[in-house]
Amino acid sequence: MSKQIFLEMNRDHGHRMEYGASLMTVLLILVLVSLIGVGGAQVAMMSERGARNDRDMQLAWQSGEAALVDAESDIHDATSTRVGLFDSKTTSAFLDGCGTSGTSIGLCALPGSGKPAWMTIDFTNTSGSAPSVALGTFTGKNFSSGGIGIQPAQAPRYIIEVIPDTIGDRSDPSYIYRVTAMGFGPRTDIQAVMQIVYRN
Repeated sequence: MSKQIFLEMNRDHGHRMEYGASLMTVLLILVLVSLIGVGGAQVAMMSERGARNDRDMQLAWQSGEAALVDAESDIHDATSTRVGLFDSKTTSAFLDGCGTSGTSIGLCALPGSGKPAWMTIDFTNTSGSAPSVALGTFTGKNFSSGGIGIQPAQAPRYIIEVIPDTIGDRSDPSYIYRVTAMGFGPRTDIQAVMQIVYRN
């Protein structure tokens, strides 16, 4: 009789151990599924952040491109208020360190030594004495899409530097223009800088 009781007790103890093992297995699977879910959520958030950053940079690039087009109009368009300043034979309108008032705003002479103007000026400066030109200042153009959607934090800006033209007659020097523009995304810290060399 005692041998039968001992066998039944061992059988009950074995079943309890089996129940404990299945509980541990289920808990382990639950933890793994939770980790996979959290990882998937993080990947989705990173993808959304990447898409937002790409959209913001595209806006900054488009803004900078608009400033380059505005600068080209400023140089050669007869409707610009600075028409006549961009004679490829004279540099009198271009000032050391860039002009900050009147029709000389954003017109920069090439320094004899040191860094060029586009590397030294602050394109985020929007004060009345800023050395760069906001889009539309001399051409009347704007960079607004009617207030619909994401807009740039501020108007794109540009400068125009006069540099010697290395092509042509050296005895009768002429000049070309290096235009540097900065466009902005939805925040002023999202910036795109573009540059062209323009021969009038």
